[in-house]
Amino acid sequence: MIKADNSVDFHYQDERFADLQLLRYRLTGFENLSVSQKKLVYYLSKATLYGRDIIFDQFGKYNLRVRKMLEAVYTDLSIDHSTDEFKALEVYLKRVWFSNGIYHHYGCEKFIPDFSPEYLHEQLLKVVESRLPLRAGETLDAFCDELFPVIFDPQVLPKRVNKTDGEDLLQTSACHFYENVTQAEAEVFYEQQKNNDISKETPPSYGLNSTLVKENGELKELVWSANGRYAQAIKHIVYWLRKASEFAENNHQRKVINLLISYYESGDLHTFNKYCIEWLQEQKGEIDFINGFIEVYGDPLGLKGSWEGLVEYIDKDATRRTEIISSNAQWFEDHSPIDPRFRKPKVKGVSARVICAAMLGGDEYPSTAIGINLPNADWIRAQYGSKSITISNITDAYNKAAHGNGFKEEFVIDKTTLEMIERYGDVCDNLHTDLHECLGHGSGRLLPGVDPDALKAYGNTIEEARADLFGLYYMADPKLVELGLTPDAEAYKSQYYTYMMNGLMTQLIRITPGNQIEEAHMRNRALIAHWCQENGRAIKMVRRDGKTFVEIIDYEELRRLIARLLAEVQRIKSEGDYKAARQLVECYAVKVDAELHQEVLERYKKLNLAPYKGFINPMMLPVYDNDGQIIDIQIYYGESYAHQMLRYSSEYGTLI
Repeated sequence: MIKADNSVDFHYQDERFADLQLLRYRLTGFENLSVSQKKLVYYLSKATLYGRDIIFDQFGKYNLRVRKMLEAVYTDLSIDHSTDEFKALEVYLKRVWFSNGIYHHYGCEKFIPDFSPEYLHEQLLKVVESRLPLRAGETLDAFCDELFPVIFDPQVLPKRVNKTDGEDLLQTSACHFYENVTQAEAEVFYEQQKNNDISKETPPSYGLNSTLVKENGELKELVWSANGRYAQAIKHIVYWLRKASEFAENNHQRKVINLLISYYESGDLHTFNKYCIEWLQEQKGEIDFINGFIEVYGDPLGLKGSWEGLVEYIDKDATRRTEIISSNAQWFEDHSPIDPRFRKPKVKGVSARVICAAMLGGDEYPSTAIGINLPNADWIRAQYGSKSITISNITDAYNKAAHGNGFKEEFVIDKTTLEMIERYGDVCDNLHTDLHECLGHGSGRLLPGVDPDALKAYGNTIEEARADLFGLYYMADPKLVELGLTPDAEAYKSQYYTYMMNGLMTQLIRITPGNQIEEAHMRNRALIAHWCQENGRAIKMVRRDGKTFVEIIDYEELRRLIARLLAEVQRIKSEGDYKAARQLVECYAVKVDAELHQEVLERYKKLNLAPYKGFINPMMLPVYDNDGQIIDIQIYYGESYAHQMLRYSSEYGTLI
């Protein structure tokens, strides 16, 4: 029997396998919501979970079939579960669940199983064929002939997202946003769309919600909608959004939900623009959500939106911090160290909240962001503003899991610096996230006529660097002490040190030996840290007791370097300077020092830590009265990772 929240011995750390650790997050304050609000959260959560199959398909055309095949083997009682190869299959399946496919969720490289093709084939013969994802008339041998090279051969579709300069990024990426299309063809196709569109001042996000395919020599888009591709999943999402709209907290919130439904039904990106504007202007409700094709990091061209879902409710106490930041947005913009031409003369609509996540889905699950700023369209940001969130219960879970694990003691240069980080670290980490999301992404402006996609494959890295630099620059400003956001003028040094240590060294734990840096956020951090190291004398790498450490010699000089780089990155963004973006990223953000990398990996291995973490969602359990009406939603935290993943595949599996 599943018990209610107050009978669960809650713990943040849970299961660990491969390079991953599963955590839990608590829905702090959920019990204080009204029954109507709880119903709204519940129905929005159902809409969030129904997008799961979409993200699997987007991340690779074979992912769904691989997952369903492995789940059939994993749950078959005729198979011996005690063998080493079965245990290896179990780990592989858990990795597939975690990454929403067969590619690493962060590095994007394909992970290879530690069991043999012969073993898998032998087990598949034991499974009743009706439980396998066979197509009509397909034999098991034909099924294996198609899928086994994808799973076992390192040379077949090796990367989900490839960003190697000089290669065809579509032909060498396994993501399922394009079919039989070259990079040049896709770029020309969307350039023509932009040139032919009459809505020059309010353009849609071209290509955001479609698969671009070439059939009989012709390019066409298969739109993701309730009447197009992914229709079966989207229809379920729409159903639960309609249920949620009945319990909207106000009419504006109901309008937002209904606009999203209209967008899903039509696939019209102009309707999506209307939805985005209304969504960011809805500020009165305590409940909010993200649901749709949003972030474009999973597309090497930065156009296609990966499906994601997040249901949230406001953390009222912590939101006071972000309200201070957003209410001073114009001051920050006016004092930014960038060319005045690139500043916004009037900052509009900047809002920021600290929230508690209630349910994670799609590209936000199991691994999730700690802060989000939307919408992404530059013209909407310029005319209407943006909405930022920092997720407090996720950050809290990370902090509790990291407490006392020995990581900082191993990599921080000395006891004095370590004590500084222990004193200021959590405050500064949260504040930098707030500045990054609330003001960084919302700052600056494009010059008239500049294409928002002008930086192409480098756009995501440049944008993340711009937001991080903005936050880093202001971390050291006396204004933050004046506003009560930092305790004193020394606090920022904690963030400067941990950021540079991460960019120069410790994020290398997430790189496979021999690989370069490709993920946009990692490239951003490497770019900032290496540029500051090589263009000034504020930072140096030193050897002590046979180990490498980051030493910051002059914190004030480091801030001046950050200001210089912010000015240049904003110029690149504002002018759409592709050549400069390419040069900056390729020079500072991509290459890995093999010797340093090996040292970092060896030191990290001794700590016996998992470099990546994700989350198990809580279960929401409706409580009914005698008439079948919901009178409460109880939260249960005890579901295991495997049970949750199998349940999601059963309850929310919609695509073949």
